[in-house]
Order: sequence, then structure tokens, then C-alpha cells
Amino acid sequence: MIRNVLGSVVALAGAASAVLSPFRDWYAGRAGQDYRVEDLFGGITAAGSGVLVSMLLPFLAATLLVVVGVALRSRLVVALAGLVVLGFTILWMVRQGQAAGSLVVAGDGSGLQVGVVNALAGGVLMLIGALLMSGRGRRSGRRSRRERERERVEPYAAPGPDQVDTWPPTQEPGMSVQTSPWPEPEADPYTGPEPEVGPYTGPGPHGPRTRSSPPAPHPEEDPRDPVHPPHRPPPPPRG
Repeated sequence: MIRNVLGSVVALAGAASAVLSPFRDWYAGRAGQDYRVEDLFGGITAAGSGVLVSMLLPFLAATLLVVVGVALRSRLVVALAGLVVLGFTILWMVRQGQAAGSLVVAGDGSGLQVGVVNALAGGVLMLIGALLMSGRGRRSGRRSRRERERERVEPYAAPGPDQVDTWPPTQEPGMSVQTSPWPEPEADPYTGPEPEVGPYTGPGPHGPRTRSSPPAPHPEEDPRDPVHPPHRPPPPPRG
């Protein structure tokens, strides 16, 4: 944040210096607004120029780029504005040296003057401001993205220090865990064993008779019982 503020102030100061430079003398008492932009490509002449088609035009465009770059916190846009100012100033110096035969710096005002210094200083300040700016916070965006990638969403909450970590987690009532892709068969509502009932369940002399327990022999029909000998029919009467 501090770097963005400091870089913006330096870049805006450079833009102000570049805009003011055409209104000052550039060479031999001639102001920068007297040089036409088209003279930079076809050769400098002694003809005058309007304000909007003079050297002020590219510097105004560079100032607009600086304002946009500061608003968007774009280092690239601010640096581009500085290159525009330096490029047009250096191009003017080349054309002026071709027209005058040489470029001189004289104290009597017959050579390069303060207007050129303002333009060069403005372009350099714009580049310095672009270097000082930290941009749109790309580093913070990358850090936040990396932090999000490091975070892993756990399917189950981590157990506390007083709890025992168990796997698999306890199944909640009313929920079934199905691991097979096929549907589970429906459970029989009655799963108890069916009683085996024999054909005769009536009461007997020693309790009910079932298929699982064979009927006990009648005590009167047990041949090994001395108390109850086997039943024999009485002999027929003799006549």
C-alpha cells in the first residue's frame, strides 16, 4: 500500500513536469508549444504551431496514461507513459540537432533550455514511479490462492484431545452405508425361526407331542417295567 502511494506521487509529479515543459523555452528562446508534432517526422521548420498540435499533444496523452495507471495501480501503463515522454523528447532532440547542425548548452539561451530538462525529468520520474509501485497485489492474490490450495476440506471433523479417533465413523441411526453398486435386498420383517409343528400337537400322557420330540411309550406297554407289565387281553371263558 505504501509503495503504491509513493509510486503514484512520483509518477504524478513526473506527469506535471512533462505537461508544463511545452510552455517553457526549449531551444534558443523557442518554446516547446511552437514545435509541431509533424515536424518530428518530417524535419523541424521555422513555422509556428498551434497548442493542440504541438509538443503538448503527446505529453497530454502521457499524463492521461499516468492518471489511468495510478487509478488502476498498473505499473505497465505508468511505465508506458514515461516511455512516450522520453521517446518524443529524444526524437525532438535528434531533429533539432539535424536542423541546427549541433546541440549545445549555453548560458546565454542560445542552446538547450529548461523546457527540455523538464520533459526529460518528467519521463524519468514516471519510470521511477512505475518501479516503486507494487501493482494490483498479485503477490497477495498468489498467496491467498496457495493458502486455499493448502487447505484441505476434511470429510469428518477432527476429534478433540479427549476423544478417540475411530474409523470408520459411527453410523448415525436411520442411515445405512452401502458399498455395493447393486441395491440392497429388503429385510424380512420377521426373521425369527419358524417352529416345527408336527401333525399332532394335542396333549398326551406326558405333555404335548411335537415332531422334534418323539412320543414317549405308555408305561403300561413297557415290557421292562416290573410295576406295569405289558397289557394282555384276558383269556376267553371256558364253557
